[in-house]
Amino acid sequence: MKYRSDNIKSGVERTPNLSLLYALGLTKEEISRPIIGVVNSFSEVVPGHMHLDKIAQAVKEGIYAAGGTPMMFPAIAVCDGIAMGHVGMKYSLVSRDLVADSTEAMAIAHQFDGLVLIPNCDKNVPGMLMAAARLNIPAIFCAGGPMLAGHLKDGRRTCLSHMFEAVGAYHAGKLDEAGVDDYTENACPSCGSCSGMYTANSMNCLTEAIGMSLRGNGTIPAPYSARIRLAKLTGMKIMELVKNNIRPRDIMTSDAFNNAEAVDMALGCSTNTMLHLPAIAHEAGVKIDLSHANEISERTPNLCHLAPAGDTFMEDLDRAGGVYAVMNELAKNGLIKTDLITATGKTVGENISGIEILDNEIIRPVSNPYSKTGGIAVLKGNLAPDGCVVKRSAVAQEMMKHEGPARVFDSEDEAISTIYAGGIKAGDVVVIRYEGPKGGPGMREMLNPTSAICGMGLDTSVALITDGRFSGATRGASIGHVSPEAASGGNIALVHEGDIISIDINNYSITLKVSDEELAKRRAEWTAPEPKIKTGYLARYAKLVTSADKGAILE
Repeated sequence: MKYRSDNIKSGVERTPNLSLLYALGLTKEEISRPIIGVVNSFSEVVPGHMHLDKIAQAVKEGIYAAGGTPMMFPAIAVCDGIAMGHVGMKYSLVSRDLVADSTEAMAIAHQFDGLVLIPNCDKNVPGMLMAAARLNIPAIFCAGGPMLAGHLKDGRRTCLSHMFEAVGAYHAGKLDEAGVDDYTENACPSCGSCSGMYTANSMNCLTEAIGMSLRGNGTIPAPYSARIRLAKLTGMKIMELVKNNIRPRDIMTSDAFNNAEAVDMALGCSTNTMLHLPAIAHEAGVKIDLSHANEISERTPNLCHLAPAGDTFMEDLDRAGGVYAVMNELAKNGLIKTDLITATGKTVGENISGIEILDNEIIRPVSNPYSKTGGIAVLKGNLAPDGCVVKRSAVAQEMMKHEGPARVFDSEDEAISTIYAGGIKAGDVVVIRYEGPKGGPGMREMLNPTSAICGMGLDTSVALITDGRFSGATRGASIGHVSPEAASGGNIALVHEGDIISIDINNYSITLKVSDEELAKRRAEWTAPEPKIKTGYLARYAKLVTSADKGAILE
C-alpha cells in the first residue's frame, strides 16, 4: 500500500529526508509503518488541557498497538475563562484560525498518513475540525473531556457559570466575600473543560454527533480512566481509517452537519456553535445558512437542561447515556439520518443502536421535552438583517418576549462599569456594540456583563444585545452575533440611548422601533470609527474576517 509518508521516506531522492527521521531516533521498522500525526494541545496554562500529555501518551500507545508510528506536535489553546473580561479575550476566537492554519502547515510539511487530534477547550476544537476538513486526510478526534462539577461547603453542586454570577451577586449585596471565596475555591475542582454545556463541551459533543470521534468523546469526564481507554481505542482506530482511506469529507457531509445541528438543538448547546459549524462546513465544502438553524429547531425538541440552563452537568449526561443516547432518541423519531459513515468505520445507525436513555430527567424523551423547539434560535429584523443568535433554552419564560429602552455602550468595558454600579434597571435592553469580529477585533465573549445581570437578579427583566458573542456559560435573554456588526455599518451602530427595542424569540424577530427615514438620517451622519488595534495579528485578522453570520471565517 502506498502511503503519503512515502514522500519523506521512499526512494534515493528522499534519503536526505529519511536521514532526519533517523535523527529522531526512529528505527527502520518504525519508519516503514504509516506515520500518524498526533496533534496535542497540552499546556500548563489551560485547566482543560493540563492532562492532555496523558491522553496523548495513550493515543500513541493505541497507534503503536495497531501497527503505526505516532509523531506528536503541539497546538495552542486559549482558556476563555482566564482570558475573560480583559484584552486577552480578543485573542480567543482568533486562535481558532491559528490552530487550523498551524495544523495544516505541520500536516502537509511532514506528509502524515493520518491524524489524531487532541483538543479540549473552546476554539481549539473547531480549529482542529476546520484543519481536518481542509486537509482531508484520515483523521479522528479524542478530546480531553469535561471537568467534574464542584461542591460548595453546604453540599450544593456548582460550576464556572455560578462563579461568574457570584461576582454579580456580590456587587448587588447578595453575597459576601466569604460566599465568593466558597465559589472561587470549589467551582472548578478538576482538570477538564468546564463542567456545563458550555462551548468546549458543546463542540466536543458535536464532534461526536457529526461522526469524527468515538463514543464518549464529548461526555466522559476528564479524570475518569475511561478517558484513557478512549484515547487508546482512538489511536487504534486511526489505523483502520488509514487502511480504508476514510477521510473527513466522507464523514462531514451536508447531512452530517444537519445531524449535528439537530443534536445541538436537543442538547441546548452554546450559541458559539452557530459560529463554528458554518466555519467547519466551509472548510468541508458545505454551505450552512444561519437561518437554517430555525428550521431544524422547529422540528427538534430540547431534551437537556445542563448548566447554565439547569442544575445538571456533563458527568450526568455521560451517566444518562451521553450523545449516542440523545442521537438514538432523535433517530427513533426520524429527526436525524442514520445511514452516514463515521470515524468508527460504521454508520450512525450502527453506532447508536441499542443506546437507550438511562435517566429521563437528564435526557428527556421526545414525548416529554423541556421545550418542543430546539435550544438555539436565530432572530432577524431591522436591527439584525443578517441574523443574531440566542440560547433559547437558557432564557426565562417571561423574557421570550420583551420590549424596552436601549442602554447603549460602545464597548464591553463601558457596559460592565455601569452594570456593577447599579445603572441598569428592570426593563432595560443593554446594547453593546463595536465588539464584533472586525470591530473588537476578535468578537469578545460577554460572560462578565451577562453574569452580572443574572447575579443581580435582573435576568428575568433585562435583555442584552451585542455584535460580540457569549460564553456557553451565559444564560438569560442574551442575544449575540448581531450581523452586520457596528464596525461594518450595521444598524446596531445607529441605535440611540432610549430607542425602543422589541424582541420576540419564539417568532424569531428583533426590531428597532425607529422609522426607516430616521435610520437613513442617522446613517448619513455615521462615520466608521478608527480601528481599535492597528498592529499585529489582530489588525491583520480584522482586515480578513467576515461577519458572524458567515462563521467569522477569514477570506
